[in-house]
Amino acid sequence: MYDFEVVIDAGHGGDDPGAVSGDTKEKDLTLLISQYMYERFKEMGVPVVMTRTTDETVSPTERVNRILNAFGNNEDVVVISNHINSNTTGTAEGAEVIYALRNDDTLASNILNALENAGQIGRSYYQRRLPSDTSKDYYFIHRNTGVTEPVIVEYGFINNANDLNRIKQNYREYVDAVVDALIATKMGGEIPPQGTISYVVKSGDTLWKLAREFNTTVDAIKRLNNLTSDALSVGQILLIPSNAPIEGGTSYTVQSGDSLYKIARKFNTTVAELKRVNNLTSDNLSVGQVLIIPSTSGGEDSESEGTTTYTVQSGDSLYNIAQKFNTTVAELKRLNNLTSDTLTIGQVLIVPSTSSGSTNTYTVQSGDSLWSIARKFNTTVDELKRLNNLTSNNLQIGQVLKVPTTDEVINPEGESLTNYVVQSGDSLYKIAMKFNTTVDDIRRINGLTTDYLSVGQVLRIPTSNSTTFTYVVKNGDSLYKIAQTYNTTVDELKRLNNLTSNSLVIGQQLVIPRK
Repeated sequence: MYDFEVVIDAGHGGDDPGAVSGDTKEKDLTLLISQYMYERFKEMGVPVVMTRTTDETVSPTERVNRILNAFGNNEDVVVISNHINSNTTGTAEGAEVIYALRNDDTLASNILNALENAGQIGRSYYQRRLPSDTSKDYYFIHRNTGVTEPVIVEYGFINNANDLNRIKQNYREYVDAVVDALIATKMGGEIPPQGTISYVVKSGDTLWKLAREFNTTVDAIKRLNNLTSDALSVGQILLIPSNAPIEGGTSYTVQSGDSLYKIARKFNTTVAELKRVNNLTSDNLSVGQVLIIPSTSGGEDSESEGTTTYTVQSGDSLYNIAQKFNTTVAELKRLNNLTSDTLTIGQVLIVPSTSSGSTNTYTVQSGDSLWSIARKFNTTVDELKRLNNLTSNNLQIGQVLKVPTTDEVINPEGESLTNYVVQSGDSLYKIAMKFNTTVDDIRRINGLTTDYLSVGQVLRIPTSNSTTFTYVVKNGDSLYKIAQTYNTTVDELKRLNNLTSNSLVIGQQLVIPRK
């Protein structure tokens, strides 16, 4: 479908922290940004590789080798090198895009324009020459990467408080902007309008599933794309609202002394979201101005059934608040429409009331039934129907269900787990080695979509000393694919599971050797 490939380069790493401001290091932010960017390109079906996926030291020579070995040295390869800027005064602010001498400015200018549309200040896009030989690029990522098309994206300045706060709060929106700009540039299309992202329909997608996934409605997607039916085709490109729909929002009249920051705190939303909803290009307000407030954020005193509010205190994190209210970080972010883990003292959060019980979520797979899900999570069909307000036993693939947690820490595949608090310097690889497990197991059990960890985060780790674990067969699985994933052989799988053929059934449980 695409005639280009993408290599994502998370700048710095390991012994090289990059720019530093207080406890914030450039290498951590670039990895976070790059991991989300990787997910977005994969979601769009674009061939993509990362130069580093963990906090490792990568020399310039090795970094270039990884870039050129990913898809070869050819003009169809786009390299996005993610960075956070710094300067001596701390007064500089905004994004910059630097492109190679061998390329024109089309991609760089489109990326900067998209970042501006996403709410970031745009400084400039430019080329930089090596002083000792002005025929060559200044940066090795441009100079030594053959005929590929590399761009360095500086998302802002780490030592400018405004920039750093915007990056932490809005990095997903900025990444969406870069991804959409690249695809539009390479495919000759238009950059999606502000407040939307583009999405390529995959097999199994439905409008209902996409609406649930992107926290919007079927009607909003149909209206945005001028659809007259619910039919979708694989490869179709849709515009999707990048945030909760504005419909149903409330209005607020600006008072003397108000600022966007104060209003965002009052209504449990973000400055970026207020500016997006109201099409604001600056932070300036005037008394009497009427603003639209997103309805999903809830008012200062709002409290819906099963929820209450909590004011963030000094030292709070999403994790310890989740523990306090017997819920999960993911659920807190969903309830409050948060796009990052950053909190501010005095911020008002919607939290589940402690009497509502503890639940996790589960996405319905092919072959699932309420009965099989109830068995998997040690509950009953009636309890699942009560939790999810279901009036029938019918399920749809991709439907998200609430499932009860249990006092025993047992994951759905039957493994005994223990809690581990992430320490400074930890990585998923180091933790996996410490507990004689695998990175894939830790990500699967904890529902992680990236390898990014934060100090104090609690992970569930397999504690069994067994040399095997169980795996539930999913749609599309084969013995060969499973053997490749878990570094074993088809013959070993057949021996362990007493199989006489290669046939598998969705929902079948297999014994997998630990490596």
